[in-house]
Amino acid sequence: MKISLLEPIGISNDVLEELSQGLKDRGHEFTFYDTKTTDVEELKKRSAGCDIVMIANNPYPAEVVESADALKMISVAFTGIDHIGVKACRDKDIMICNAAGYSNETVAELVIGMAIDGLRNIAKANDVVRNGGTSAGIGGREICGRTVGIIGLGKIGMVAAKLFQAFGAKVIAYNRSQSEEAKALGIEYKSLDEVLKESDIISLNMPLNDSTRGFISAEKIALMKPDAVFINCARGPIVDNAALARALNEDKLGFACVDVFDMEPPIPADYPLLSAKNTLLTPHQAFISEESMVRRAKIVFDNVYAYLDGAPVNVCK
Repeated sequence: MKISLLEPIGISNDVLEELSQGLKDRGHEFTFYDTKTTDVEELKKRSAGCDIVMIANNPYPAEVVESADALKMISVAFTGIDHIGVKACRDKDIMICNAAGYSNETVAELVIGMAIDGLRNIAKANDVVRNGGTSAGIGGREICGRTVGIIGLGKIGMVAAKLFQAFGAKVIAYNRSQSEEAKALGIEYKSLDEVLKESDIISLNMPLNDSTRGFISAEKIALMKPDAVFINCARGPIVDNAALARALNEDKLGFACVDVFDMEPPIPADYPLLSAKNTLLTPHQAFISEESMVRRAKIVFDNVYAYLDGAPVNVCK
């Protein structure tokens, strides 16, 4: 089979060689592209004749899927698949396998870091001291004793919840289903509105799909406490980010920590959150660490080996 990794996935050439050697040993043709591209025509060229492609989080639109006549399987170095032409894959019976779980700890740790910054003004303090200022007025608040609301208590949400509990916080959650593990940890499930109203810190950890797009609307943002810290390390379009910016600028929300936007960075200069008060913005980095990139790569290649063995894993339904 012809198998291509269409873009870099954050690993060294040595690791790439180690992971791909088995494909070559089996007699398959393996190609690796060391540059990213979002150009549709270039993606069509890279996919031409491929039975299997491996991609990361750059768009792989329906037009490319439809042009890839030999394509049978896509191994995605990412958890979400909303950047892929999923309907086109379904229509052509192309299997999609993702890399769920590779970044659970990495994302959850950034959530904690953002919460600490939102409460303790770390980034602001850095600017203050560099400009001759003092600690007056920037001491902030503790996580200990506060109520943390997790919206989307999946695997990442559970890791974050445990970390917040280690800091001494009370954790409540909104999720479509309930787990006995969460209940055993003392996590209380509540309605979305209750979580939004009661939480001092809110962490959004939901996938993006048709049912979650725009889920955190202006009306939902208005339910949050005026001094709450809102954290989004999930997907940008789940939130009405223009409404989020307005709430911050009108002092109706305390602080927002945002790693994901309505588009991939670089962010346009007129994007509302860039000029909003009391924000910490990061360039979609929550999933990136040295450890997570290696874990992700191994999963992506394991997906391919499993598919070739006739026992596919991590299949997205």
